[in-house]
Amino acid sequence: MNKIGTRHESSLHRTLKLHYAGTRRRTEKAVAGFVADGISAGGEYIEVQTGSFGPLREKIRELAARGGVQIIHPVIAVKYIEVFEPSSGRPAGAAKKGTPLYRRKSPRKGSLWDLFYALVYAPELPLIPGVRIELPLVEVTEKRLKDGKGSWRRKGISILDRELTAWHDCVSLKSPKDYRRFVPFKKNEKFTVALLAERVGIDSRLAGKTLYVLTKMKLVRRIGKQGNALVYSRF
Repeated sequence: MNKIGTRHESSLHRTLKLHYAGTRRRTEKAVAGFVADGISAGGEYIEVQTGSFGPLREKIRELAARGGVQIIHPVIAVKYIEVFEPSSGRPAGAAKKGTPLYRRKSPRKGSLWDLFYALVYAPELPLIPGVRIELPLVEVTEKRLKDGKGSWRRKGISILDRELTAWHDCVSLKSPKDYRRFVPFKKNEKFTVALLAERVGIDSRLAGKTLYVLTKMKLVRRIGKQGNALVYSRF
């Protein structure tokens, strides 16, 4: 079976999986050589994905051929970081076994546009009939351990877990037309990556990924160049 074991499942992933599975708690279901995260009360397959959608391409096609699919992609609107130090004489591995050092609020605030960081690797998924993407906007507490084994970017601090601590909102994208909300221009109006970035308040890198996805979805098209910049218009 093509499965990521629940042993290394984060609390955030598990909480979302159980929430969308509902009271019947139908989770970890084998389907066509894959394992769906769950099945909703309405009979849709559930797939919780916190990272890139690239690894889901084949799996979602197989699930969608057998019924509706909900891809749950949490947007971390607010994140708190709690750092612990391993307790002396105890094995490191869980924040509750360590000594609290500090708690801080991350300056980064997620937005719905973050979807395109994940979707850029599988822009065809929203076009598959029966596939919808749910974007719960959540508050998360990320627990870290100062064990010297983590990424150099975090100065050796390891991420232990992510816990969902609050639920702010949820946006559902049920069909390609719902993605028009990400094209804040009139029909046939010309625009560039830079203009999209300026208008909605995102950086140009994310704006470029967004327009790549929307082009693949045939919601916008490239119509030429303005200097070195590609020019787009919406259908």
